[in-house]
Amino acid sequence: MIDRYLTPDMKELWSEASRYRAWLKVELSALRVQAEIGEVPPSAYQDLLPLSEADPLDEAFAVRVAEIESVTRHDIVAFTTALTERYGDPARFIHHGLTSTDVVDTAQNLLLDEALTTVMADAEALRAVCRAQAVTYKHTPTIGRTHGIHAEPMTFGLKFLNWMTTLDRDLERLSAARGRVRVVMLSGSVGTYAHVSPQVEEQVAAAWGWQPAPVTNQTLARDRHAEVLSALAIFGTTLEKISVEIRHLQRSEVREAMEPFGKGQKGSSSMPHKKNPILTENVTGMARLLRGYLVTALENVPLWHERDISHSSAERVILPDATALASYATRRLAGVLEDLVVFPDRMLKNLNDLGGLVFSQRVLHLLIDDKQLSREAAYEIVQRSALRSWETGEGLRELLAADPENPLSDQELGEAFDLAWYLREVDHIYGRFGL
Repeated sequence: MIDRYLTPDMKELWSEASRYRAWLKVELSALRVQAEIGEVPPSAYQDLLPLSEADPLDEAFAVRVAEIESVTRHDIVAFTTALTERYGDPARFIHHGLTSTDVVDTAQNLLLDEALTTVMADAEALRAVCRAQAVTYKHTPTIGRTHGIHAEPMTFGLKFLNWMTTLDRDLERLSAARGRVRVVMLSGSVGTYAHVSPQVEEQVAAAWGWQPAPVTNQTLARDRHAEVLSALAIFGTTLEKISVEIRHLQRSEVREAMEPFGKGQKGSSSMPHKKNPILTENVTGMARLLRGYLVTALENVPLWHERDISHSSAERVILPDATALASYATRRLAGVLEDLVVFPDRMLKNLNDLGGLVFSQRVLHLLIDDKQLSREAAYEIVQRSALRSWETGEGLRELLAADPENPLSDQELGEAFDLAWYLREVDHIYGRFGL
């Protein structure tokens, strides 16, 4: 991922040095159990652990691995060679009985677990912003739109409440996907445990609070990773859904809400008046990338026989990029919503701009319920005046009052055009969430 869209914590997590530290954690965890059960001498772990703690793997180590790999063309061989150079003879039992994918896949799960934990924390923070704004704008009237057209009154807070509950589902999916990769695979070549006891895998998993992979070949099944990318892609659609709404509300002819615009910010190189929704447009683009990464993850699931590495090159890109982008986009959107500029007066003006057309359903029901008209007859009366209102700009209430076929009195029409009536159940909806 380019630095422009990398948070400092994600940049560090997915660095080469961090990846090698994860590899070493897997190797040391396996070595500890192997020493305990007698597969290697006890000193193998006892001598190496303090060396690794006193001299942790850093960027210089990553550079050395790259130099060795340029010759060996094998990353794990380069890694173990560099470990021997760094720690000497105590490193000779590293990778005993294991195969490359045991280390790479299990360590990758460690990194994915941490990355997803970060993304989930970001999602929780975004949810908190939505909750707070839902409360702030709980009773702020605005017009609800269907097909982009004015429909009926609602409150601005209900938008945030909807987003909050969508994020709840996203968090459930992300948590389930994170659980799917919290598995340890240390089964050796083609997954038979021929050179390493199943106890190693089981005890390492128990020490981490994870699960041992119940059966593998020489790779972890990539449906696990596809599930992660699926959860991230769906999460991205939530971020995009919110962003698209903000972009629509910021349009000049709507202008009900807008992104914060900082001091010294410029909206255009040529038009000084411009204030553009650049932050939410940016999030929209990131959501498209997240969906694209999912396609690659799905294509990584079918591999040849017990192992090939066609997935490996793709995962070096899509896993860091997807988690890093999700984190960055979520933080960016949380900032937008927290500092959102809202125009309640403009919302009310827009709500009333169509001369009362948005109250047409209430009139329809009064004709049916109180005046005992058939639905078809009632609909004809209301639609006739509504269509004329669309064409002429005359108020719907006035047109209905002048219609000789309309049996509703002025008082009854007043009831039909009562904004508070449309919003009377908002408290009930919020009560479902204890708000």
